[in-house]
Formats: sequence, C-alpha cells, structure tokens
Amino acid sequence: MRVVASYLLWPLLMGGAIAGYALFRDIGHPVVAFNVCYFALVAAILILERIFPHEREWLPYDGEIGADLGHTILGKASVQLLIVVLAVIGLVDAFDPAGAAWWPSDAPEAVQVILALVIAEFGFYWAHRLAHEWPLLWRFHAIHHSVRRLWVVNTGRFHFVDTMVSVLFGLTLAFVVGVPKDMIIWVSILTAFFGLLTHCNIEMRFGPLSYVFNTPGLHRWHHSMVLEEGNRNYGENLILFDQIFGTFINPDRRPPATIGVHEPMPRHFLAQLVHPFRRRENAPSQPPSGASPSR
Repeated sequence: MRVVASYLLWPLLMGGAIAGYALFRDIGHPVVAFNVCYFALVAAILILERIFPHEREWLPYDGEIGADLGHTILGKASVQLLIVVLAVIGLVDAFDPAGAAWWPSDAPEAVQVILALVIAEFGFYWAHRLAHEWPLLWRFHAIHHSVRRLWVVNTGRFHFVDTMVSVLFGLTLAFVVGVPKDMIIWVSILTAFFGLLTHCNIEMRFGPLSYVFNTPGLHRWHHSMVLEEGNRNYGENLILFDQIFGTFINPDRRPPATIGVHEPMPRHFLAQLVHPFRRRENAPSQPPSGASPSR
C-alpha cells in the first residue's frame, strides 16, 4: 500500500490544489480560492512530511525557520512592489497582451495554460541556469542552496534579488510575447503549487511524470553538493528545456541526503540578506567549467 500511495500522492496533491482553485475561482472568489488552496496544500504537505518522510534526517528542526520565513515574506513583497512599479511606469499595459493577434484565444483553457507555461518556463529556465553559471547571480542564489534539508517551509527561501531576476525573466517574457494576463495568473498559481511540492520531504515515486514535470525527485538532485548533479534540472515547473539543452538528470539511485553549499553561509536572515553584497577575498572571477564555484 505504501508503494501505491507513493505513486498517487504527487498527482493527488497537485491535482487537488488545481481543481480547488478552479472551482472557487469559477464562483467568483479567485484571490480567496488561491489562498485557501495554497495554505491547504501547505498543511497537507506538513502532515505528510511527518508521517511519510523521504528523509528522516531532514525532520529535526535546523534552527533556520526564521531565515526561511523571512526570505519568503520579503520575496513575496518584492514581487508585489515590482508589479506596482511596472504598472506605475506603464510597462504592464504597454504590450497589451490581451490583444495579441497570434494567441489562440478560442482554444480550450487548458491548452492556453499549457502554452503560457511553456513560454514562461523558457525564461524561468535561463534565469535559474544563469544563477548557477554566473558568479554574480550565484551570490544571491546560494542563499537558497544553503539549506541543509528540504521541507515545505523553505520553499520560498530565496534572496529577494534572486526572486526578482526569476520573475523578470519568466513573467516579463510572457508579457512581451503577448500571453494574456489571465494565463499569466495561471502560470503564477501553478508555479506556487509546484514550488511547494518540489521542496517537500515526502516519500513519493514519479515514473514518467519526471520526464515532463519538475518533480521532488528531480529537484533533490538539483540540491546535491556534487557539481555534476547539482547543476542540472533547472526547470521551474516543467523539465522540457532541461531535456532540450542537455541539463536533465534522473539517475536510478537515491538522491543525496547531505545538501548545502561548500562556501561559508550565515544562518540568520539579516546576515543572509547582506551576505551577497560583501566583498569576497580571493574569490574566483569565473566559475570552473561553466558551473557554480560553490555547489
């Protein structure tokens, strides 16, 4: 039964969150719908992490919940501020995405959502990959990779600069090419749901799903401290561009339980905020072999 459950959990959790949002949105409460489904998914994951953990050694408290929540709150606030600024200067409406002549507005909503997700994913993929391969961006992205365990609470542990780079690459690209705003909302919602599940500490099996979506199994390899494993699986929601650009990895063995970064990293929120801006003595000017110098 545990094996069967492990195959069903990811589709049920993701499908339930999506269906719940669609249901509540259709009765006129999209904001309420998203928040109810988001926090219901968080609660379900927290419970399952305790009764069905992937790594038991990730269960004990690591003393970093303050940093995890601090980055999550600041990151969300930064995105909201960015949207307000773009709206004030007129960039949000400048491209008039609702009027894009090429968009298949008569296609079923599910088809439009998939198309929007693929377009945004191209930007997300390159933002994430550059965050590993460009030392300047790695300084910020290393905050996320400094976690020593994966669990739902550190899903949003990204430096706010790292968060804004990802949003600008992904969602701005979608706006520029003419993806309608309602589809961009869907992409944002799906990205939130995917993020919660990719970082969860639940024992699950994925089979062919890992050749389409960025599953927790794939993302655990991405947090490996071994360069050849960690600089792979950059996809945010889909694994399509990892397949295309040769960065996909899915070995037939268990991902490492010991994760983190090799460089020194402060453990507290405020110290982590300023850490990327500090001068590094004797730091390499370029990453070795096109990979992050500190995985």
